Amino acid sequence: MASFMDDVRPPAGTLALWLKTAALLLVALVLLPLQFASLWLKLRTARWLPLVFHRAAARIMGIRIHIVGRPSEDRPMLILSNHVSWIDIVALGSVTPLSFVAKAEVAGWPVFGMMAKLQRSVFVDRNKKGETGKVNAEIAERLKEGDPIVLFAESTTSDGNRILPFRSALVGAAQETILSGGTGKHVCLQPVAIAYTRRDGLPTGRMGRAHIGWYGDMDMLPHLIGILRGGPLDVEVRFGLPMAFDAGSDRKSVTKQAEDQVRRLVAGALTGRTRLPG
Repeated sequence: MASFMDDVRPPAGTLALWLKTAALLLVALVLLPLQFASLWLKLRTARWLPLVFHRAAARIMGIRIHIVGRPSEDRPMLILSNHVSWIDIVALGSVTPLSFVAKAEVAGWPVFGMMAKLQRSVFVDRNKKGETGKVNAEIAERLKEGDPIVLFAESTTSDGNRILPFRSALVGAAQETILSGGTGKHVCLQPVAIAYTRRDGLPTGRMGRAHIGWYGDMDMLPHLIGILRGGPLDVEVRFGLPMAFDAGSDRKSVTKQAEDQVRRLVAGALTGRTRLPG
């Protein structure tokens, strides 16, 4: 039987929501000014502070990251990944220092836009003609500086249950890096798969993954609140076999090979297999 106290208790997860929000704000207040200064002074800490932030954020939000395989040490390196949610950025950003290719509109988002800029993201407007060449040149310059760049090759997010076709246009940055000189004979392309496997210790299943995914016309704030209210979330980040991409490589063919690897890696994560594709 329901009691009077049932009517005055806060909704389940409200205390967790406020505690996590306060902790995230505290971390941001400490690290963001340091990152501003690092970028202004062009210090090496500009590459490492986002890693510290994402690891702290993952711990606060209860995102448990399980890594299978390892990131290549070859440089320059372009990472081709599937894309499920904004949580992917926290998961990947917790593994190693890197930057992302993001949609141009992200730069204008409250809070998240500023964080993307501080992560030194490369912004692309896919609706503008001629934008691909400009962005490829910017990515190429960053690759030559030794920064691993993450390209969400589906160009959008999915529901976590499927992999959308990878687009090859921005993979042209790897070729531009080679042709512009100063980087050696090839660029390393490494496929990476992200899979959300458990929530509150239980397998996510198709419906559970669809709730974790952030796609379509979902609003950011309700989705963020849902993640903060919930219990621990397990995500697997699986690194595939690196591929050497040289001046004579066909970008569409190489992109398709990366897509095939990611499909196998995601399937392996969701079924509990650990063997990497060979």
